[in-house]
Amino acid sequence: MAGLLRPYRWSFATVVILQVIGAVAGLAPLLAVVELGRSLLAPGPIDHGHVWFIVIAGAVGLFVRLLFTAASSGIGHLLDGRVQLALRRHLAARLGGVLIGWLSRRRTGELAKVVGEDVSAVHPFIAHAPGELVSAFVVPLLSLVYLFTIDWRLTLITLIPVVLAVALVPLMMTPTRLREEKQFDAAMGQIASSVVEFVQGISVVKSFGDPGRAHRRFRTATDDFVGIYYRFVRGLSAIAAGMQLVLSPPFVLLVVLIGGTALITTGGLPPADLLPFLLLGLGLTAPVAALGHGFDALQAARRAVGRIRDVLEVAPLPEPAHPIAPQGHRVELRDVRFGYEDDREVLRGIDLVLKPGTVTAIVGPSGSGKSTLVQLLPRFFDPTHGSITLGGVDLRELSSHDLYRMVSFVFQDVRLLRASVADNIALAVPHADLDEVMHAARTANIHDRILELPRGYDTVLGQEAGLSGGEAQRIALARALLADAPVLVLDEATAFADPQTEQAVRQALAVLEGDRTILVIAHRLETVADADTVVMLDNGSIVERGRPAELLDRNGKFATFWRAHRSAVADELGTHDGVLQGDEHR
Repeated sequence: MAGLLRPYRWSFATVVILQVIGAVAGLAPLLAVVELGRSLLAPGPIDHGHVWFIVIAGAVGLFVRLLFTAASSGIGHLLDGRVQLALRRHLAARLGGVLIGWLSRRRTGELAKVVGEDVSAVHPFIAHAPGELVSAFVVPLLSLVYLFTIDWRLTLITLIPVVLAVALVPLMMTPTRLREEKQFDAAMGQIASSVVEFVQGISVVKSFGDPGRAHRRFRTATDDFVGIYYRFVRGLSAIAAGMQLVLSPPFVLLVVLIGGTALITTGGLPPADLLPFLLLGLGLTAPVAALGHGFDALQAARRAVGRIRDVLEVAPLPEPAHPIAPQGHRVELRDVRFGYEDDREVLRGIDLVLKPGTVTAIVGPSGSGKSTLVQLLPRFFDPTHGSITLGGVDLRELSSHDLYRMVSFVFQDVRLLRASVADNIALAVPHADLDEVMHAARTANIHDRILELPRGYDTVLGQEAGLSGGEAQRIALARALLADAPVLVLDEATAFADPQTEQAVRQALAVLEGDRTILVIAHRLETVADADTVVMLDNGSIVERGRPAELLDRNGKFATFWRAHRSAVADELGTHDGVLQGDEHR
């Protein structure tokens, strides 16, 4: 954070200097009233020239205060806007550079809260804290110097409300209060995440006849937040009320009047000297009270800065100091092991070779590690043991530019940008012309659907039109075709395709093959039948591999999996005709 704020240090210094001048000038009206009272109450004739000088000095001080505090506030708010913009740009850059797998394991709502709400919560720290802190120290300090020159005893009595208020501050930062603050922030994050999940999943839940389930988690999160907030406020309310009481003008005036009356009645203080303590006593406590009112906001800003720092400290995708260019696009996995947690491996000792010009299908039961395996190739994660090489070079020794130039991917969970259709397809090749984009769309069998959109290829997705899951996946497939990467990773590109377009998409995959290296998670038997090599995963390990017909003849785990899958498809279609009849006899 210090590094991020360093470019703005002179702006911060300007804000503080202007605030100091304004705070000092703000004492002039109070001192003018004090001196005016003492001059008017003094025995003897009134010096009218001196009186008018005091009045003009007070008016000038008030004007200077307004001018300089307004300038300080204006510059502070402009600085706040610049700092927030810089923070969001740094957060976007860091999130764009971290391992994609790290992002996939974080809740969207929590990250959105950091980039949105937490950056906005820094506002008091940037725009208000410098001025308030200066006022809270400079004004009381100058006031005390002046009051000590009049009577040191009454000065100490006047400080009683400030001392009481400061004594209450530690009670606001006890371990219990800090724990409640963390619970409060966690509850806010849960609400943000539950809102995102509520909006994204309500249509699916409603379609299964249980609308209440869609908002049950959101309602639970809000109920939890209410309970935590109640405990949080209940613990602070008595302390905050006590602080407001001891810093309130009536209490300050009461303390000064009691002390001043005692000194005056004993002859230890002239009556006219009580006036500066009555006026400046309020000046002593007002800045401290203002700082106390903003204490919660400053604490929230401090916690927000901590969460922002946590994101900025996430290690980016490691880049090699001296990248090595791959020779070809043969992919090899050697004794690859990986686990999301240290004590639980998801992949165990994977040895696999993906040759150019071949299609390798990964099959296996749910939870066997299929998705994790394919996510290692585009380097969403790095293996915890072993290596993955592309063209004879470890992926960790490739620059990210070379890696994503040679590896493209199409997953089931397709995310399209809020941009035109053409820009979405040309995401990896921004310089592609419209003819190239249209050719890729035709091959992916999405061209005709695009022409039906309001403005064709210029239609902004998510704003002017939306696409179904299958259509979005074909946009992603067109993107992969246009990228023309030699290595392609597919998470079943026909998963959302309707029967009329499924065959066309499979033909597009056939066009993709050529000399490419293709790795695909196979959920459908048609994809398995088209593959050159099938790799059967179970519990994170390769249990069988070979051509589909060979594996069927072995009558092992793959054959069992195949028959179970065919039976499920047949039951779904209401027929016992297999999808690929006679494959067992190849």
